[in-house]
Amino acid sequence: MNKKAIYAGTFDPMTLGHLDVVERAAHIFPKLIVAVAAVTGKGTLFSQKQRVEMVKKSVAGLSNVTVTSFDGLLVEYARAQGVGVLIRGLRAFSDFEYEFQMALTNRRLAPDIETLFLMPKQDYSFLSSTNVKQVASLGGDVSEFVPKAVAAALTKKLKR
Repeated sequence: MNKKAIYAGTFDPMTLGHLDVVERAAHIFPKLIVAVAAVTGKGTLFSQKQRVEMVKKSVAGLSNVTVTSFDGLLVEYARAQGVGVLIRGLRAFSDFEYEFQMALTNRRLAPDIETLFLMPKQDYSFLSSTNVKQVASLGGDVSEFVPKAVAAALTKKLKR
């Protein structure tokens, strides 16, 4: 059994839902890599470097978790890291169709790499980075949606 997994995403920004998935995966795998994607097809509020720093601060208490960045195909990055499992988070049924298609595409590209779906706590199932950014941009308090380091970064970035 492969002892390493990757949880990849944009994390723009990381939410408590993302962090919950990281914690769940870190309990299953002795080594977890949180990989911050460079090119996403989405406009990002934070640079890749800023997102990596926020994620590092958010997972600092988890000794078996490392944070990296990557560019290109996730399955190629996973192979280069010697990883055989991709972690994907599912919040709601609406996430399933996209994630299922992605998992099947990845399986076609890399049949040796498995995808494992994890769900965050029900309390976080409604959270999305997009909604968090919208609330923060309108001056709302996002402290109960994101780790402290992320809340501080959002406040600094979106000074009104």
